[in-house]
Amino acid sequence: MTGLNPIQPVDLTSPAFKANPFPFYATLRQHAPVYALKAFRGQMTWLVTRYDDVAMVLRSEDFAKDMANAKTPEQLRRAPWMPPMFKPLTRSLLFLDPPDHTRLRALVHKAFTPRLVEQMRDEVHTLAHQLLDAALARGGPFDLIESYALPLPITLIGRILGVPAQDNDRFHRWTQAFVTIGAGGIGAMLKVPAIMQLMNYLRRLIRERAHSPQDDLISALVQAREDDDQLTEDEIVAMTFLLLSAGHETTVNLIASGTLALLENPSQWHLLQEDPALIRTGVEELLRFVSPAETATERYARRNVEIAGTTIPRGELVLAVIASANRDESRFPAADTLDMTRQDNKHLAFGQGIHYCVGAPLSRLEGQVAINALIERMPRLRLAVPPEALRWRSSFVLRGLIALPVTPGRERPG
Repeated sequence: MTGLNPIQPVDLTSPAFKANPFPFYATLRQHAPVYALKAFRGQMTWLVTRYDDVAMVLRSEDFAKDMANAKTPEQLRRAPWMPPMFKPLTRSLLFLDPPDHTRLRALVHKAFTPRLVEQMRDEVHTLAHQLLDAALARGGPFDLIESYALPLPITLIGRILGVPAQDNDRFHRWTQAFVTIGAGGIGAMLKVPAIMQLMNYLRRLIRERAHSPQDDLISALVQAREDDDQLTEDEIVAMTFLLLSAGHETTVNLIASGTLALLENPSQWHLLQEDPALIRTGVEELLRFVSPAETATERYARRNVEIAGTTIPRGELVLAVIASANRDESRFPAADTLDMTRQDNKHLAFGQGIHYCVGAPLSRLEGQVAINALIERMPRLRLAVPPEALRWRSSFVLRGLIALPVTPGRERPG
């Protein structure tokens, strides 16, 4: 079967599609595992949906992150235009191939260490309970995203980076504009000034830390060296934006969509209530089940590549659909069932291969602490609106709610 086929095309960014994309992906896995449609800025986009194929795309050198390493000169001339002000952001791990990616990742790992992340556990716990105290003090229903899932990672990443306390309000405002930019259009353009202010602020902070290092991640990034090599200012800005987007967004969606999944599956909520130690396997299952990043970020075929009998032409955009791979019945028994005790759970929520998410340990830690704290403090939490009234964000790669209205409740969920 070819990638161009009679299956009805969908708008991957539409809120209605985001509410439940899984049946569409199940159809693709069965009938068109490599499926072409015009999805991203009018480009022909190839969706790869089966687990083994998605894992292969994530690892394979046949697919480039930097389009200049894949497209022909003619294709590059037709590529979407990027404003010059945003070009420094292409120096992040998301947009580079080896050897640039190898160099950058080695330097970043010298600063963003597992020890740094694990040191945050007590701080995550304290902040989670402070946010829940504030939500309970207000009384009545509240938006779990606005009051909890969003401020938790934003506050923590600010502290990790070394944002001074007096700048927190500005930093939160700029960061929220960046991470809620969505699928583009007029709304995205209105947020450009805030994003430019954030970039300028980070440059000032980087220069300050270069002269007066402190115990924070920006200082560590400034000081990270490999022989005579070190990160440029543009690379540190790009790395910071990567942490704010990929790592932060995954955490917000993990906490919010994960909570929704638990409320819709009360037996699994009760399991965590009775045995909080299940949270480690539980968070892995929530990552698999809700897939906060619906697809991996863009890749481009370096040559004509055949997958599942379909040829993807050189230079064209390929999306490895993580949300589909994580529900592939051939890899996960009862894939559409939430099971907090699931073992052998090799989900692809954080990617695979050399582009595996550098912020995965932090996202896992925040998800584990935040969800356990929520269940402990609000054991009778329930939705404050019908599930069908929930609104999903219009986004391309990510899948997340706009708001999650909940009430502490008087009865156990379900």
